[in-house]
Amino acid sequence: MADARLTGGEVRAWVAAANMGLGHKRAIRPLWDIAEGGLIVVNDAAVADPDELKVWEQLLSVYERLSRAKRIPLIGNFLFGLMDYFQQIQPAYPRVDLSKPSIQTKWTESMVRKGLCAGMIKRINTKPLPLITSYYAAAVAADMAGYGRIYCIICDADINRVWVATDPHKSRIEYLVPCGSVLRRLKQYGVPDERLFMTGFPLPKELLGGPDLGLLKADLGQRLRYLDPQDRFWPLHEASVVHFLGEGNCRPKKSRKLTLAFAVGGAGAQKEIGADALGSLKGKILAGELAMNLVCGVRAEIRNYYEGVVKAQGLEGCPDVRIIGGQGDEEYFDSFNESLRTTDIIWTKPSEMSFYVGLGIPLIMAPTIGAQETFNRNWLDEIQAGIPQDDPRYAHEWIFELLEQGRFAEAAWSGFLKARKYGTYKIHELIATGTMARSGDPLTR
Repeated sequence: MADARLTGGEVRAWVAAANMGLGHKRAIRPLWDIAEGGLIVVNDAAVADPDELKVWEQLLSVYERLSRAKRIPLIGNFLFGLMDYFQQIQPAYPRVDLSKPSIQTKWTESMVRKGLCAGMIKRINTKPLPLITSYYAAAVAADMAGYGRIYCIICDADINRVWVATDPHKSRIEYLVPCGSVLRRLKQYGVPDERLFMTGFPLPKELLGGPDLGLLKADLGQRLRYLDPQDRFWPLHEASVVHFLGEGNCRPKKSRKLTLAFAVGGAGAQKEIGADALGSLKGKILAGELAMNLVCGVRAEIRNYYEGVVKAQGLEGCPDVRIIGGQGDEEYFDSFNESLRTTDIIWTKPSEMSFYVGLGIPLIMAPTIGAQETFNRNWLDEIQAGIPQDDPRYAHEWIFELLEQGRFAEAAWSGFLKARKYGTYKIHELIATGTMARSGDPLTR
């Protein structure tokens, strides 16, 4: 399996994302090694001219303000509801034809005609390489410009009609899909089968360990030990775990503490949940039963907030409390991905991080923000890899009760088996060959 088609080889492509939170960039991060000239950030000053940049800055400002709007007394729910209306997704059933363009679709295309993504188009026209993007407007802009091979990574378990061109049958956009629910939705939007590829979400190669998934198997074999302190999971699943992970990876090698990570969204939403959780879990941390990572992303104000929370709790200097982030995207993603190797539970809203359950890391689901996250939560429920959060102020009670019941171990194993892990390698293969081999193996689908 370890050939150039799966590892990237000499394959090159234009790789584009947007500064709209961290989700779009997280999806693209595992593909930076094949990015011609580095990552193209479509709304960055290095790509967009001043006039285009003003439009992007306005869009980003509105997005971030509305993402945090629920906290505003009286009018918060109204403002957030306004944003959610434009992102709404039809119920899954009945399965009806939804190929007719929406208001959002027409608006996006009108913005492209006014110059949105013009800087990206100018750059990619300098060399005829495939374009991979995780942002719908970039894919639509390239399509409207008549560009050749366009691959759009879908970052959620379901999506709004805006991700698909006005006329889906004439469009060139090919979709790289993380799961079955969004594939079925794209068919409803009129995308032909030949432009749909069930790759899985692209996960960081430094957490996979190559096409044989060596690091992932080793890390998960140990994680399942930490997640099953009362030996509820192992007697039921040991034969299956040994079969998929290998006996050597399943031998206990306890050398650290159970580790929980709370991660805020890219816009800094829900940081207060992490603060409440830290206060509740302080006793467990001081007793040596738990380590906790507070993941702040790239925002200095979120780091400062958590530094203040840690200090207020008297945990400043405690080696079992870490703030994970970075001054820029690369530093953040590198530090966060490194921390995930010894993370046993992630607590965050069901964003694109939902697909990280494929690494065998169970997800405590914070409240959703937006329609797509509701569908992500439904998908996590469906594959039994996510657990709804209870009151953060009593996290020291319900987290450890679930731990003793083996629920987190069950969720970790279910996510590993049912969520696709091979997305990064499948995308590399697709870019190199124009096609993708199918596999019935649950690990390499």
